[in-house]
Amino acid sequence: MRVSTILAALSATSLVAAHPGLSRRQDEVSDTPAAPEPTELPEVPETPEEPEVTEPAEPEPTEPAEPAEPVGPSPFEGRKLYANPDWSDKLEETYAAFEAAGDEKNAARVRTIQDIGTFVWITTRAGLAGIDTAIERARAIQEETGEDHIVGLVLYNLPDRDCSGLESGGELSSDENGLEIYKEEFIKPYAEKVGAASDLTFAIVLEPDSLGNAITNSAIEFCANATPLYEEGIAFAISELQFDHVHLYIDAAHGGWLGWQDNLEPTAKEFAKVLALAGEGKRIRGFATNVSNYNPFNATVRENYTEYSPSWDENHYALSLAPFLEAEGLPSQFIIDQGRVALPGAREEWGEWCNVAPAGFGAAPGSSTGNNTHIDSLVWIKPGGESDGECGMEGAPRAGAWFDEYVQMLVENAEPSLFGEEPAEPAPEEPAPEEPTPEEPAPEEPAPEEPAPEEP
Repeated sequence: MRVSTILAALSATSLVAAHPGLSRRQDEVSDTPAAPEPTELPEVPETPEEPEVTEPAEPEPTEPAEPAEPVGPSPFEGRKLYANPDWSDKLEETYAAFEAAGDEKNAARVRTIQDIGTFVWITTRAGLAGIDTAIERARAIQEETGEDHIVGLVLYNLPDRDCSGLESGGELSSDENGLEIYKEEFIKPYAEKVGAASDLTFAIVLEPDSLGNAITNSAIEFCANATPLYEEGIAFAISELQFDHVHLYIDAAHGGWLGWQDNLEPTAKEFAKVLALAGEGKRIRGFATNVSNYNPFNATVRENYTEYSPSWDENHYALSLAPFLEAEGLPSQFIIDQGRVALPGAREEWGEWCNVAPAGFGAAPGSSTGNNTHIDSLVWIKPGGESDGECGMEGAPRAGAWFDEYVQMLVENAEPSLFGEEPAEPAPEEPAPEEPTPEEPAPEEPAPEEPAPEEP
């Protein structure tokens, strides 16, 4: 998937949106208004009159935002994220490459990674069969191990998808009855399949990038025209997927896109609009962030391009957005994609999204999120290894193709806790040269040589 990104900070007085089609952020200081004309003061009477005593007016009742539903336990708690064997099989190529190079350490790391759960992407009507396959396999593993599983799915097939790319990257078009096809031939069978599998638990991410484009890219005509389709399509998906064992997370882009202070309130209002379109009583569990992107959950180094953002990593993005969601009566729970995490200094701008290097596999699903109670789980939504496109790291193949050289890098730079390893310690600093003792005075600097005389 081509991932739309982002807003990058360029200077203290002017912030420019790095995502295609965005206009400049309106942070410039306006001209100082002229001072108002002085007004004449009223004459003061000799004897002040007694002020009239009036009853205080009754305050008009205000309609508070409906509070979010009580937050129950995370659906990921006590469950293992389903590990997709199709992705695990692709990693055999990576394992063989390390074996051939005699790198036993990283070959062993691949074996560990092959058992880590990732989300299954359902992106076409033909791809709906992937839900059946995931259900069948997850049931078998659950019965064999006795361990409860949660199956992660991505629902991603809106008409006029990826509008900021100026042409749809999906199979459906608004010009060819795409919204009706989406509802009848994609959403309804999708809902029927997961609804029938009540012995499993599902976490479903709804339409990556779509509402992000609706919020920030209305200046692009294709996005402006696609926005009503996105809103109606996602609302319909929410209304059809109302099952107790299914937990819905609307995609909320990431901190570098919607996490700027000016974007937080419009983002929450857009989500509230879509949920209202879904109908009274319809619910979601929360929101998914950083899908297919590279932002860390907790940044060990704050990058320069995040200077003016309250959302400099995904942890802070969740904390920044949560109060605005709650003000709209929305849940404020999140899942955060950590399938690929850029190393400090890997990007010069937040807008870099394609095969970013160096990067590594991030923290495992279910890892500790500290004291941020808004986080349901860290997860791996984007299966690391599929190319973002023929860009970024040298030799990258077309989007979606397996990029094994990139995967090897992800393994080598992976989060050490995945393998029970301690984080690497920084290299020791070079000791400062010792001061010479009085007994051994420092040698004098040699006098500079006289320059040779120039020839006439």
